[in-house]
Amino acid sequence: MNGVCAPEIAAALQDETLVGPVTVVLAHADVLARGAVRQAELSSQPPDRLRRLRAHARRLRRARSQAEARYKKERALQAGRRPRPADPLELRVARAAFRQAYDESLRQELQGRGLPDGTPQVPEGDLARWAWERETGARQLPARVRELCDCDDEAFVSALLLDAREEENPYLQHDAVVERWARHSRTALAWGRYAIGQAEREAAACAPAVRRAPLEALDDAYQDAAVLAARCREAQLRATGLHDRMQAALAAGPGGELVGECRAAALARFAEAQPEAWHRVREVTTRHRADCPEQAEGCPHCHRALAAVLADSLPDGMNEDDDAGRPEEGVDVTYGDRYALLTDLPDSAVVAVADAAAGDDSALCGFGWAAEDGATGHGDSLASGSGEAEVIGICAAALSLLDHHKDAPVVVLCDSVQAVKAVDAALGAGDAEAARRVCVFPESRELMHRLVRHRHRFQVRWLKGHVGHELNEAADTLARFALRRVTGRIASSAVRREETRILRSLGREPGPLSEGHERGFHFRAQGLVATCPFHRSIRKKASSRMGDGSNSWNFMGSLRRTSVQPIGSPTGLHSDTGTTHGGVLSGGDKVGALL
Repeated sequence: MNGVCAPEIAAALQDETLVGPVTVVLAHADVLARGAVRQAELSSQPPDRLRRLRAHARRLRRARSQAEARYKKERALQAGRRPRPADPLELRVARAAFRQAYDESLRQELQGRGLPDGTPQVPEGDLARWAWERETGARQLPARVRELCDCDDEAFVSALLLDAREEENPYLQHDAVVERWARHSRTALAWGRYAIGQAEREAAACAPAVRRAPLEALDDAYQDAAVLAARCREAQLRATGLHDRMQAALAAGPGGELVGECRAAALARFAEAQPEAWHRVREVTTRHRADCPEQAEGCPHCHRALAAVLADSLPDGMNEDDDAGRPEEGVDVTYGDRYALLTDLPDSAVVAVADAAAGDDSALCGFGWAAEDGATGHGDSLASGSGEAEVIGICAAALSLLDHHKDAPVVVLCDSVQAVKAVDAALGAGDAEAARRVCVFPESRELMHRLVRHRHRFQVRWLKGHVGHELNEAADTLARFALRRVTGRIASSAVRREETRILRSLGREPGPLSEGHERGFHFRAQGLVATCPFHRSIRKKASSRMGDGSNSWNFMGSLRRTSVQPIGSPTGLHSDTGTTHGGVLSGGDKVGALL
C-alpha cells in the first residue's frame, strides 16, 4: 500500500499467478488514497500533509496502471501459449470478409442439426455455451444462485451494493452468475460514486468548522466505493477465468470437434450460396500460401490482412462488412455531406450549445450552456459518467429555453455523440426509458421525462467540440466553473465574483434567465436527492475485509452556414407522436427501495 515491502515479498508479488489479484488490491487502494486527498482538501489540512497525500495517491495510481499493463501483457502471453484448434485459412478469411453471409450459412447448418442458434465462437456463441454445459454436466443450481440468475437488473445491482456494504456474497462467484456480475459491476460502482458525490456536495456546502459529520459520511462513501472498485475488478477476472475454462474444455473435448464440424459445413454452404465470393477467397488464399513464411503453422495471423485485401478488391455492394457511415478519404467529416446545415431551421428557432464537466471519483458534475440570444445557464448534478452529464446539460438548456420562449422551436447542440443519441432516441420514441442505458441516476431520468413532453418543438444535434466555436467554449467554461463551485474548489465568498468574471470574459452579463435556471435545476433545492443505497450512513465497513465572447449572433450566423450532425430526424423538429410519461422517477428509486 505504501510502496515499501521486504525484498522477498516484492519478489513473490512478481509471480505471474498474482498479476490479476494485485490489480484488485491496487484498485481498492487507489480509491482510498484519492479519498484521503479529497477529505484533506475539504478539512483544510496543512499544505505539507496535503502534498504528501497527493504524492502517495500519484504513486498508487502509477502502480495501478503498471499492474494493469503487466496483466494485459501476461494475458497476451497466455493466449499465445493456449492450444486451440486452428480453422482453415479459407474459413477464417471468408468469415472476416463476408461476415453476414457466413453467419447465415452457419445459422442454417445449426438449424439443420437441431442445435442452438448462434455463432459458435467461445464464449459468446450459444453453441459453445451449449457444448460447455453439456460437457460440465447440468447441475442443479443452489437456491441463492437461482435467485441471482432470475432477478431483474435493479435487484441484481442492489445485491452487488449489499455485497460491498454489509457482507460478501459468495454466490456471485458461481459460474452461472459470474458473467452477469461482471456486466453489472460497473453500474454498482457508479452508485458508489453517486454516494461520494452526495457526501462531497454536503461537505462542500458546509462551513469548514462544521464539516466533521459530512466528512465522516464522505469517508464512508469512499470506503464503500473502494470495495466496489475491487469487486468490479475481481468480477472481470473471474469472468475471464470462466471464458478460459470454456475455451480449454471446447478445445479438448467433443464440443470442440462439434464446433469444427459446424464451421466446416457452414463454409460448404457459403461456397454453394456465394460462388463468386468463394472463388475470390480461394484465389487470394492460394496466392498467399505461396509466399507466406508461416504456411507450415497454417498462417495463424494472416486472415485479417487477406480479408482487408479482399474487401478492397470487391465490387461495390459486395463487401458486407463495410461501414456505411464512414466517410471516404479526403472528405472533411466536420463539414462534409454527412452533416446537415442549420439553415434547415426556421428563423424563429432558438439555438444553444450545452456542455458538461464530470469529476474523477465522485458522481458530481457541472453543466453549462450558452444560447445565441445571449442567455446562459449553469448548474450541478450527479451523473454516472460523462455521457449522462452531457444529457443533463442538454435537458437543462432545453427546458430553460422552452420555458422562456413559449412558442419558438429550440435546438440544442452538444459535442457528445452518446448524449445526442440518447436524447434523440427518447424524443423519437416519446419515452424517456429509451435513454435508460445512459441515464442511470434519477436526476437525468426526471429531466428526460420532462423534456419528452416538449418533443414536438425541441431537437438535439451533434456539434464538433473544441474547435473554436464561441458558444461551445462558453458552455465548456461554465460547466467547469459549476463543477469547481459544487466541489468546493472555489471559496463560497468568491463564487459570485468568479461567475461575474467568467460571464464578462464571454461578453455576457448575469441575467434573470441564468439565475432562475440555476435555482430551478439545482437538484438539492428541488428535493431530488435520490434514494441512493449508500445515503444512509451505516458504518458496517467492508474495509475490514480489505484492510484499513464577443458577438454570439455573428458566431451563430457562421454556424448556420457550417455543419452539425443530426441524429435521428434529418430536418425539422420531432413530430408529436408516441406516448409521454410523466416525471416519475425510476431505476435509481427502485435500487434504493430494494435496499
